[in-house]
Amino acid sequence: MQILPPLFQLGARSRRGRSLWRARGCLAYSPAVASLLLSRAGRSVVASKMDLDIQCEEQSESKWKELLPSLNQYKTIRLDDCSLQNSHCQDLAAVLSSSEALTELKLNNNELGDAGLEKLCKGLLDPSCKLQKLWLQNCNLTKASCGNLRSVLSAKPSLIDLRLGDNRLGTSGVKILCQGLLDPNCQLQKLQLEYCELAPANAEALSSALRTKTSLTELNLSNNKLGDAAVKQLCQGLLDANCKLESLQLENCRITVASCGDLGTILSTKPSLKELCIGENKIGDAGVALLCQSVLDPNCKIEKLWLWECDLSAASCKDLANVIGTKESLREMSLIGNDLKDEGMEHLCQGLKDPKAALQSLWLRECGLTTACCKSVASVLSKNGALKELHIGGNNLQDEGVAQLCDGLMDPNCTLQSLWLGNSELTPACCDKLATVIAAKQCLQEVDVSNNSLEDEGVRKLCEAVRSPNCHLQHLILYDIYWNSAIEDELKALEESKPGFKAIY
Repeated sequence: MQILPPLFQLGARSRRGRSLWRARGCLAYSPAVASLLLSRAGRSVVASKMDLDIQCEEQSESKWKELLPSLNQYKTIRLDDCSLQNSHCQDLAAVLSSSEALTELKLNNNELGDAGLEKLCKGLLDPSCKLQKLWLQNCNLTKASCGNLRSVLSAKPSLIDLRLGDNRLGTSGVKILCQGLLDPNCQLQKLQLEYCELAPANAEALSSALRTKTSLTELNLSNNKLGDAAVKQLCQGLLDANCKLESLQLENCRITVASCGDLGTILSTKPSLKELCIGENKIGDAGVALLCQSVLDPNCKIEKLWLWECDLSAASCKDLANVIGTKESLREMSLIGNDLKDEGMEHLCQGLKDPKAALQSLWLRECGLTTACCKSVASVLSKNGALKELHIGGNNLQDEGVAQLCDGLMDPNCTLQSLWLGNSELTPACCDKLATVIAAKQCLQEVDVSNNSLEDEGVRKLCEAVRSPNCHLQHLILYDIYWNSAIEDELKALEESKPGFKAIY
């Protein structure tokens, strides 16, 4: 069973949610967040014998008593934002100690506290418990919980995914946690410590873990005040031959250009590293130049590079274009919130038109773009068959610019699946062209036109396009667009008549 919450609650509940909103440009979400987005302001229920997924549903005493007897049957349990407290943890511990089927437990955004965590750990330490994934983001945990978590890490080799973001563990708490991570019995693969109040003093223990823990493949330390000296220590661990890390997230960690040489060395010497996310660090054009030089090394196999809000200008785009045009492993790049302007976009387009360009997802929200760059982007769309996802909203594209983009979208070579044009100064005048694209391009699955003045006229034209038998659109995203009640009725009727289609507003 799955019950999903309204999307807006994701950003309201935790610092991590708000950070993700900035990283993705307000209306641009990760796949995980997109699943919440699709629920709009209602709730979606999907039956499953193996999975229980309830989010933003307060568990009253009567509801909890009704739910409790069934918990032993599930393989995965998700109870995010369900107002669970210390008192519920004794029951969950009993489930952990008695159910060999349970492999995933997600309890994000609940006020469990240290006392509740202590009860959960008793269940986790039971020999019958085979839990693999434990998510406890924003659960009001402190340093006091870290000793119990250390015991779990040392005793449970089955646990491979631990997420503790948005808890005030502090420097001393994370040091205790690392003791469990370094235990030979620990086989953790994914560790998330975002917003946990880490400090440079934690870098030594984490570096030791990277050197010795060959199972560790994903490490998220974003939104902690680490600084360049700490990153240098982490990189020493990353360089060890035993380190097999595939994903490193260091967003908003007070990194400057001084760290980019060390990170560049990792990129050029560790082919295991597939994802590097360092958004919201002021590395500037000089920092990106160092990173790009390393990305071009044949040993680098990077697939995902996030550089949002890194204080980049058009000067960075020549180096980035070279990377896009030559690095065939690269699949996703985020440049959101950098003042690239049309000049920078022109450079990026040159890279995207290179026959070797394999980039599939490009995020360019709020980059200071205007109508003037849209002809070049359209040329990319008509020539580049690899690009599947383009986020270009939050720029002053206007109707003329979007009309030019539509010309590129209509080219047979274009195989774009997702187009995000939110907050682009659009009016009903561009909707004839957009409607033609929606009706004709069977590859197109998702279109966002949120926060534009499309009015009843424009939305009605898009709805008419969705009715086309050739239209395979799954999601039409229409946040913050004003219309009358007749349009809303039309959207609901369209959803009923077109299986697989969802209007999101």
